[in-house]
Amino acid sequence: MGIYDELGITPLINAWGTVTAVAGSLMAPAVVDAMREASEAFVDLHLLHRRAGVEIARMLGVEAACVTSGAAAGITIAAAASAGLGGEADRPVLRDECVILRAHRSRYDRAVTVAGLRIVEVAAHGASDLRAAVHVRTALVLYVAEAEHAPGSLPLDVVAGALEGTGVPLVVDAAAELPPRSNLRRFLDRGADLVIVSGGKEIRGPQSSGLILGRQDLIAACTAIGFPNHGIGRGMKTDKETIAGLVRAVDLYVRRDEAAQFRAWDRMVEQIVGTLDAHPLLHARRHRLREAGIQPASIPRAYVTAPALPAEELAARLRAGDPAVAVGVDGDAIAINPQCLEPDQVPALIRAIVGACAYRARTGGH
Repeated sequence: MGIYDELGITPLINAWGTVTAVAGSLMAPAVVDAMREASEAFVDLHLLHRRAGVEIARMLGVEAACVTSGAAAGITIAAAASAGLGGEADRPVLRDECVILRAHRSRYDRAVTVAGLRIVEVAAHGASDLRAAVHVRTALVLYVAEAEHAPGSLPLDVVAGALEGTGVPLVVDAAAELPPRSNLRRFLDRGADLVIVSGGKEIRGPQSSGLILGRQDLIAACTAIGFPNHGIGRGMKTDKETIAGLVRAVDLYVRRDEAAQFRAWDRMVEQIVGTLDAHPLLHARRHRLREAGIQPASIPRAYVTAPALPAEELAARLRAGDPAVAVGVDGDAIAINPQCLEPDQVPALIRAIVGACAYRARTGGH
């Protein structure tokens, strides 16, 4: 009997994506092996953090890197470092404001306020509006990558230009913005000082891992207040197993054939759309996101609608089915993201969707 059986939990077919609520992504055996190896010896955690950061930065071609316990922790630590908050618990925050474009507000704002900063929301129509909101108490500008093309947003390059000469760091939350792999450098090349990514999504490391990438001086400040030091990140533990697993996952990620992965996703979407659109109770189409939504936008989706069944109800029936299936919901459609699917799971996914609709038809909606 496996651990999930012991706990009375049924594993899911994940057609939703690298979503935290369904455990992010699956780790490769080599990542698990690295974590197991790390668990078998004691080590100087300060040294491990530093060496892991250096190695990850080398592999990704960035100036410096800091391992965190996820992307949200990365936002908190980056905000605190930008504010000049040191490891001393009683040191006052002199720069205590974080500027965010109104179009970029999200539930993850809490990660900034945890650092003791106040959010200043700006409705910017251009660079001058943003620049006017920046003053002596501004610690950072937080830019949410997935919202770049949302109504009311500004391009990252424009924001970076507005901050020139201010000394205010531009921090990009790019937690789920992989693929493409080039995003790891692209946001920095466009003017970001720090970029935060999840280690447990497309990188396929431990779910409780993340990375802050960017300027050496800011990364040093992040490291100084992160675990195992006694700064704001002390409780955001990154154990030796997580660090070792993330280093191995990054190594595998940079060597992965990204083009082949996209071809595999395309084939799965084509199979899902082709089969389900031929069903009399369903409509299916290929879809690519153009605005902020179920990220990352670069991956093609299959959008499926059932005229007799609201999308929320269809998603609930799939989640309660056997096999249980997790999907996204976008408007009147369920959104199927192939990112975490294996090709041999696609037939079972199709049967589950058809079965959920057939059940509705047989019971008259009850």
